[in-house]
Amino acid sequence: MTTYAQRPAATGITVVREPGKPALVHTPGFDTMAEATAWLSAQLPAIQAELHRSGAVMLRGLPVTDTETFAEARDVLIARRAGYKEKATPRSDFGEGVFSSTDLPAAQAIRLHNENSYTLDFPGVLLFGCVTAPETGGATTVGDMRKALALLPQDLVARFAEAGWLLVRNYSDLAGMPWRKAFSSDEPAGAEEYCDANAIGYEWLDEDTLRTRQRRSAVITHPVTGERSWFNHFAFWNARSLDEDVREVLTDTFGADGLPFDTRLGDGTVLTDAEVDAINDVYQAVTLRESWQAGDLMLVDNILCAHGRESYTGDRKIVVAMGEPVRLSDCSPTSAPSTTLYGR
Repeated sequence: MTTYAQRPAATGITVVREPGKPALVHTPGFDTMAEATAWLSAQLPAIQAELHRSGAVMLRGLPVTDTETFAEARDVLIARRAGYKEKATPRSDFGEGVFSSTDLPAAQAIRLHNENSYTLDFPGVLLFGCVTAPETGGATTVGDMRKALALLPQDLVARFAEAGWLLVRNYSDLAGMPWRKAFSSDEPAGAEEYCDANAIGYEWLDEDTLRTRQRRSAVITHPVTGERSWFNHFAFWNARSLDEDVREVLTDTFGADGLPFDTRLGDGTVLTDAEVDAINDVYQAVTLRESWQAGDLMLVDNILCAHGRESYTGDRKIVVAMGEPVRLSDCSPTSAPSTTLYGR
């Protein structure tokens, strides 16, 4: 039988800690969202403290039933909204800064990643909400990237800390995200202006195909807690992480240099399969999950904690809002952002 411990907080919340699951807070029962938001406002310091401690905290028992009530809770829990830049996956926009968590197919699991780890500023906090729970699966998984950093082979961490990680993207209408959607511009000049301002190298392969290259720090420091965290999309977008059949089809169709996403060490080194597998094994080791129930909210500190999604069956409506934007420059990156390879 699973056991768990409860830790009463001085300010009134009780945090449930169960092995393999994120921190959970059962809220009092509320008849209205006005009562719920008043409680959230009163408990906000304790919730934020728990967020910094655990990296993610689920709130269960709130009367969140649609995108409007979710936005009401968001306005208490998140002070400043953050945008979604350099788009990589399809999302539905419900207005007022509320989006679907992703519109990728239900059968497709999503590996752990830190939102917008490749941009020069990114959301510091994510808020997920469950409007409709799936029949099976579909948990928004989370993993503590402080623990991941400690578990990774330290020689590999040292290489990444020095050289950073390199992201190569190919934007086209045939695979991945078209550049017009990714950069929210219908004109090539608009995409080029964004790239120039955000340390992204680029080349046009034809009028509809754009290839970009950007080097970013793989390890950063949380500006509030002062803790170092593994913060990147390296394994998430590495060709090795693709299903073998998918990788073969993409490579045969677009060539080894034409994949929608691929990553390398910041000096251009292609990691071995064993090294990429070692990173993915650590992600698996730190993964926590809790099945969604209608009305659940989950706050995720985007620097301390990565998130993902299980495959699922049945209807599922999980919404997300992004907030508390953070500049990479405020996170003591170990490798400076650049358009060029490290050492070049």
